[in-house]
Amino acid sequence: MPDTMLLIQMFVLLTVIGGFAGVLAGLLGVGGGIVLVPAFFYAFQTLGYDGPQLMQMCLATSLATIIVTSMRSVLSHNRKGAVDWGILRTWAPGIAIGAVLGVLAAASLRSVTLQALFGVLGIVIGLYLGFGRAHWRLGDAMPGGLRRAVMSPAMGFLSVLMGIGGGSFGVPLMSLYNVSIHRAVATAAGFGVIIAVPSVAGFLFLEIAPDNRPPLTFGAVNLVAFGIVIAMTLITAPLGVRIAHAMDPKPLKRVFAAFLILVALNMLRKAIWG
Repeated sequence: MPDTMLLIQMFVLLTVIGGFAGVLAGLLGVGGGIVLVPAFFYAFQTLGYDGPQLMQMCLATSLATIIVTSMRSVLSHNRKGAVDWGILRTWAPGIAIGAVLGVLAAASLRSVTLQALFGVLGIVIGLYLGFGRAHWRLGDAMPGGLRRAVMSPAMGFLSVLMGIGGGSFGVPLMSLYNVSIHRAVATAAGFGVIIAVPSVAGFLFLEIAPDNRPPLTFGAVNLVAFGIVIAMTLITAPLGVRIAHAMDPKPLKRVFAAFLILVALNMLRKAIWG
């Protein structure tokens, strides 16, 4: 029987995490996973679940929340005609393959290795958020053929290793290939569903030692964290949207980029020095 005080601590920590992730998603348009993975890591570690598969639980639980938030987002964007189904259909198979390979890799890697990977890739994403420019271009249209065959699995693979949806890699990539930002955000929500569904299905079969997992963990997915974060995100994301419309979000995006880089550096420090 789980300790009552432990459940209360979990509830409080995860409520704060979910609320914060929801506001940021609405305010800056960033995917929840980039916030949720390190937040879950510190929350579970604080609660005493610092086992060898801690990062796997964080990735799996984050991706489970992305199934719900991405589906809600893509349906909302589709009602406004913003989703580019041509890009989504042609990139989906490669992304799904990459996501499955990402689960296989994550299941075999040590938690400390996944921490290091998150740290490095988090710094890259933070630098792009902070210093990227809207006019940067790699081409006038999304690539096809061999380049798509390489880039689409790579996106799915790296996203799973970070526990994130399609926004952090998909939006910058589409922007660099001349897709408008609104269309890129809408289509990347579809990428998130394609990444999260097969990867969570795989993570449900991953065995976590009973002593190293929080209460109500199924496979590597913690159902308590999943439920609380989804509920809080649905409540607080509209607040973030209202704030974004009331003020210029660009300075806040730079602040978040700096925050993300610091979090990623700390994750990298923990991976290297413990």
